[in-house]
Amino acid sequence: MKNLFKIFAFVLFVGMITTACEDSNNEMEMPSSIYQLAASDPDLSNLKAAIDKAGLASTLNESGNFTVFAPSNAAFSQFLSANGFASLNDVPTAALKEILLNHVLSSKVMASQVSTGYVSTMAKGSASATRNLSMFIDTASGVKLNGVSTVTQADIMANNGVIHKVDNVIGLPTVVTHALANPNFSTLVSALTRSDMPDFVGILGGNAGAPFTVFAPNNAAFGSLLTELNLPGLATVPTATLENALKYHVVAGANVASTDIMNNMNVTTFQGGTFNITTSGGVKITDANNRMANVIATDVQCANGIIHVLDKVILP
Repeated sequence: MKNLFKIFAFVLFVGMITTACEDSNNEMEMPSSIYQLAASDPDLSNLKAAIDKAGLASTLNESGNFTVFAPSNAAFSQFLSANGFASLNDVPTAALKEILLNHVLSSKVMASQVSTGYVSTMAKGSASATRNLSMFIDTASGVKLNGVSTVTQADIMANNGVIHKVDNVIGLPTVVTHALANPNFSTLVSALTRSDMPDFVGILGGNAGAPFTVFAPNNAAFGSLLTELNLPGLATVPTATLENALKYHVVAGANVASTDIMNNMNVTTFQGGTFNITTSGGVKITDANNRMANVIATDVQCANGIIHVLDKVILP
């Protein structure tokens, strides 16, 4: 009987130790929060310092499902140098907060879920106090964000989301940033930067006259225009025709989101002419020549304006 009791006690003791070890291992394997992971990674020490300065530690330490594109220390050093800051302390706190939020999505997106297209970050720009900034993700070769930053390490799991490391700080995107980032706007970019054009990059990349609403023709739209005008290429479009056409796609001084568009709305453009918008059967623009273009994508929110995509170049 004594031997039986000893065997039972021994088995119970072993079971208790095993359970305790399993509980201990489970505790060790539980992932930390995004903030804690940044704090414990030597290559993210600048990010951790930036989070602290911007007052975002509690946000990234609380429960939730965030995706953070985390710039490395080298990325922060490059950002500071490029923008003339001697140190992180020299970056205005309010600006730093929005820059950091421009790296954060409010949902958890694993690498296997990433696809080419637009997502909304948690940042806001000067164009709108209520609309979050858009980010363009391009998966054609790796994962590139807004055309300026590439994911170098994916799927670092946290208990409140996931971290993907990136090689550059992602600044607040302007209209120009988003035009450059999306390959479907490559012809538009070529038009805007043609040597005989005004400094459209400086205008649409800045804040003078902002916010801008840009109705941006895609590559196919420009191809159709060249066919319509019987021209062999963009370089052969007359200077005045191209300049006036590009200005005709821009509204200055207004961030007109899709929710602001009304049926039979007359719009005055940067060129000085007007066009009419109707919303029956989809949003359509009728230009000064009674030609019609469809709005095929909306609300690419930039720091200094907003972009809607057209399937046809409109003409004043």
